Amino acid sequence: MAGLLTRATLSPSSLISAFRGLSLTSTRCFSTTLPSQKTKKLPDYIPPYPYGPNHLYKQADSGLYGGVKIQFGNKISKGRNKGKTRRTWKPNVRRKKLWSDALGEYLFIKVTRKALRTIRKEGGLDNYLLDDRPSRIKELGLFGWQLRWRIMQTPKIQEKFRKERQALGLPEPPSFEEWMKQKEKELKESVEKDINIKEKTKPNISPVPGEVPRPRTTEETAKQ
Repeated sequence: MAGLLTRATLSPSSLISAFRGLSLTSTRCFSTTLPSQKTKKLPDYIPPYPYGPNHLYKQADSGLYGGVKIQFGNKISKGRNKGKTRRTWKPNVRRKKLWSDALGEYLFIKVTRKALRTIRKEGGLDNYLLDDRPSRIKELGLFGWQLRWRIMQTPKIQEKFRKERQALGLPEPPSFEEWMKQKEKELKESVEKDINIKEKTKPNISPVPGEVPRPRTTEETAKQ
């Protein structure tokens, strides 16, 4: 018995190995769980994006993805174990250095192969971003919309737009603040018009025989 006690006291590694599994602290100092991506927001001085942020594939708002998303499907096996296996097709995203004539500098942008082919077909990054077709604006995303606004504010593009307006005989466009005030005024007038139409088409319900009529308020008397 004494030999067993002395042997246990002389070999503490056996006690450590016995109580190693009872440790309450985790030996792992990192987590493999991906952090939840936040929805990107534009600054207040940039006009709102008409299609809004991408809630299903938020990564697309951090570059020019050309409307490409993660695709889901099945992998069909034709061998011994026939069946279907779920799989995904991720976009082919690369970080490319693209030249901007308006800004006069290279931009490092995350871009997909689809968007890169379209940029080369259009003849450059500026032509790709300044296209005003709805399909093009929809595939720009928040990142492309912000970069488009930045390019449109450069003196080179402003001078180009001014020459085009002069050639077509168009007046100078209002600023964004003036355009917002005009839209708010039009919305207010349309709401007031709808209220007036509802008041005019309101049916005149005659009181039921034997029922005491409700006294009119001062506002109803003033209207009449």
